[in-house]
Formats: sequence, C-alpha cells, structure tokens
Amino acid sequence: MSRPPEPAPRLVTTTEDLAALCDRLRQEPFVTVDTEFMRERTYWPELCVVQLAGMQEVAVVDALAEGLDLAPLGELLADPAVIKVFHAARQDVEIFLLKFGAVPAPLFDTQVAAMVAGFGDQASYDSLVRALTGGAIDKAHRFSDWSARPLSAAQIAYAAADVTHLRQVYLRLRERLLNEGRLDWVAQEMDALLEPATYLTAPEEAWERLKPRTSNRRFLGVLRAAAAWREAEAQRINIPRGRLLKDETLLEVAATAPETPEQLARARGVSEGFARGKSGAGLLAAIAAAKALPEEALPQPLEGRKGAGASPALVALLKVLLAAAAEAHHVAPRLIADTEELERLAAEPEPELRCLTGWRREVFGADALALKQGRLALGVAGRRVRLIQV
Repeated sequence: MSRPPEPAPRLVTTTEDLAALCDRLRQEPFVTVDTEFMRERTYWPELCVVQLAGMQEVAVVDALAEGLDLAPLGELLADPAVIKVFHAARQDVEIFLLKFGAVPAPLFDTQVAAMVAGFGDQASYDSLVRALTGGAIDKAHRFSDWSARPLSAAQIAYAAADVTHLRQVYLRLRERLLNEGRLDWVAQEMDALLEPATYLTAPEEAWERLKPRTSNRRFLGVLRAAAAWREAEAQRINIPRGRLLKDETLLEVAATAPETPEQLARARGVSEGFARGKSGAGLLAAIAAAKALPEEALPQPLEGRKGAGASPALVALLKVLLAAAAEAHHVAPRLIADTEELERLAAEPEPELRCLTGWRREVFGADALALKQGRLALGVAGRRVRLIQV
C-alpha cells in the first residue's frame, strides 16, 4: 500500500496564523524543527525562515514577514509536553536561545542519535534520509539568499522537505535505539545541548580557538586581551569577527604589542582609519591593560594544560582501543571520547572525564583504565582487535 501524498506546506506570515499553527502542534507528541538563516554579513545569525512539522501538517514560517510576532513559536519551543526534533541542532538552538532567552526543551538531535545508532561521526541529513526512509533531498536551494523576498515556491518546498523527512528519520531512529536499549545514551547527550553555555562564546576565551603554539605567556596575555576585544566589539556592532580583524592580523598584533596608532597601523590588515579611530583606541587600550598584568595573571600555554606529558605511545594504544570499542558497539568513536580526553586519560592518574562515566565507561572507560594500569593488552584475532586480560 503506497503512502498517501504529503500535504502541501503552509506558508505562515501573520501572528494569528502562527499562533493557530503552534496551538495545533502543541497537541502533537513531537514536532520537527529547522531554520534558514543568514550570517555572512553579521556576527549574530539573522533568522529568515522557520520550518515546523507535526504528523498532520507542515509549515514554513516567514520570520521576516512584516508585523509577525514570533512569541507563539517561543511558547511551542518551551512546551515540556512536546519533543522538539532537530538535525545537527546547535546553530538552530543558538538562534532560538538568542531570540527567546531559552533553549528549546525537551530536545532530540537526530545527528547525535545517529552517532549512537552506529551511523558514524556527524551523519548528514541527506544520508540519514536515504538510509532510513529511501527518500532523497533536493539540494538545489541550499545556498539560497533566504533574506530575499518574496520566497519562491521552490524555496518553500525545499525548506519544508527538511522537516518532512525528519519525522520518519526521528521515528525510525527512536525505534532502533529503543530496541537496542540506547535511548538513555541519547538522553545523556541531550543534557549538554540543553546548556545555554554550549552556544555562547565568552570573549575572554576567544583566544583559545586560535590555538597559539607558544609558551610565551606575555604574548598569550596580549592575544587573550586582543581576541576578547575583537569578540566583544564584533558582537556589539554585529559583524563577523574576521571582518573586524582577521585571525592572522590578531596574531601579528599580539606579537608586536603596539602602543600607538602609528605602530598599530603597521600591522598587516590594519588600515590607518581603523588604527586612528575608535576601534583602534579600544584595541590599544586592551593591549596596554594586558601588558600591565602581573606574571601570575597571564594565561597558561594551551600545551601546558591538562593532558600535557602524555606518552604518545599510550595515547596511540588508547586510540586503538577506542576504535575497537566503537566497532564492537556500533557507536561513533568521537561520541565516546575525543583526542583531548585520551591525552588526559594517558597523562593524569584519575581525570574527571565523560568517557569514565555512564555508558561510556561500560563500552570503553573501564577497559581504558585497565589498559593504562597494565591489566589489559591488545591483540589481533583475524581482522579484529582482541582484548587480552593480563
């Protein structure tokens, strides 16, 4: 028996229609959610379209429609009786956190669930749709300008497909995980996604993403101050951080630590106007404050933090054990532990790590400790790694 055709997606442009839609969707056990946004010219994402689907209807909400109040959407996303289903939720959730001040909850991310179900690291939406429903996604409008109006019929159909197929992906993943007794594993992963701190970049931590490879703490202090200034200023005027100052320029500024507009203007990528203007003054003030810090207030090198001193050979053995555990349990390795955790596990006597708690300890952590303590060895049986009790 063939599946009945999907209802045509509804385009929502008024607050009244949105409120009615959200009232209906709040009667559903779950709703699938996606967004289309623009971020090329701004620091903060500009929400353009929200796609919503229950089992009975699919809607595309024009978030830029004149006079539209998105408050009913915020109430739906906060309703504890309705599971909000996303694929690769982080950017969508960030948008809703900024707009409504809260993370949608309860939340289910099918990309994370797919990692638990053995579909590998960061399974794409397209691949899950093919594997679990036999459907296909039209990618023609993936790079549309979603801020342009009016939305075309093709754009609306493309946007709707992102939540239409997601319903079956969710239901089939959930059934599979329920049968395997792994729904609790996914629930543990959702806890991290429900933390607002997951989505917000603290300016004082922005320097770490540059991954400077130096032990010069004075340089790191200036870099921390300059990167924090750039992050806060980019947020304030709402432009991409790289448009304000590129990463390589920031590193050069930290290395030269200029004190005057003339010195700042010598840095590659810094214009005279920037150096002599309000932005240049703000950056120079941040650099001066960093240069005045006492030694003990300067940041530690990233390499000198926890995990340093780990035996490369032991880390390599732990990676083999991780791959074997992931293969045996049909779970994506990255979901169990990442390289930083393995390095800390190798270097520290009793580190507090995710991989040593909960289901991760069962599939990997306990064996990793036994390997580290010499109570477990690795061998080969046929084409598979074998664990040997010592």
